[in-house]
Amino acid sequence: MSDVYTPPKVWQWDQGNGGKFASINRPIAGPTHDKELPSGEHPFQLYSLGTPNGVKVTVMFEELLEAGFTDAEYDAWLIKIMEGDQFGSGFVDVNPNSKIPALVDRSGDKAINIFESGAMLLHLAEKFNAFIPSDAEGRAHCLSWLFWQMGSAPILGGGFGHFYAYAPEKYQYPIDRYTMEIKRQLDVLNRHLEHNDYMCGDQYTIADMAIWPWYGALVTNKVYDAAEFISAHEYTHVLRWAAAINDRPAVKRGVRVNKVWGEPETQVAERHSAEDFK
Repeated sequence: MSDVYTPPKVWQWDQGNGGKFASINRPIAGPTHDKELPSGEHPFQLYSLGTPNGVKVTVMFEELLEAGFTDAEYDAWLIKIMEGDQFGSGFVDVNPNSKIPALVDRSGDKAINIFESGAMLLHLAEKFNAFIPSDAEGRAHCLSWLFWQMGSAPILGGGFGHFYAYAPEKYQYPIDRYTMEIKRQLDVLNRHLEHNDYMCGDQYTIADMAIWPWYGALVTNKVYDAAEFISAHEYTHVLRWAAAINDRPAVKRGVRVNKVWGEPETQVAERHSAEDFK
């Protein structure tokens, strides 16, 4: 790089710095305005957007419904993050971290607020006893991969995705650094999937639902337009696994929920019943 940045003694927030997401990034938490969340008739109220983290949860709900769990009916409300909906007081009450998705489980005597997509997947898997192995070893294996995703994906999104696709200026060092790590992560997945149909052997689980929206989308060029750059064709087992999950009917529905870009037939801005997919 031609310019060398010397950090000041005390960092100061430059509100215009940050590229595409500068308008919604800030160094403080809490609500910026009063706004109640809408509420529907179903046991589960989801507040989200069809990004990879949001897709994890809508796919889980659709898989539960596909498997016959009628008590998993849900309302999915659109949160427009570029307009700051996540900083409304109602949303912050459910998710103090102001990130999508946020979930309210009203199926019991008392409503339960849940934030972090991985926590939602685990909550739903345990509640319905579905998409998670029942034996101790299998469960531990599944949770290891679930939390692998939760720890690894910020490197993909906030690291590689930001500096490769969204940063206002492109610098070699951060792009090289994060590309190297993303390719290492893809190699981890590829080696594992060489000997396994899914992340937990032959059983499709919440680990797949967590990993697929990020890494499946990356190798199939659905995020960051980077498949050629990272040589996605090298990861043949990841590509096979990604295609198998993409073909699942519940996944095809789940990726449409809270999606408001792309071709109109791929979008379902809000989901309140199965009729919304027609």
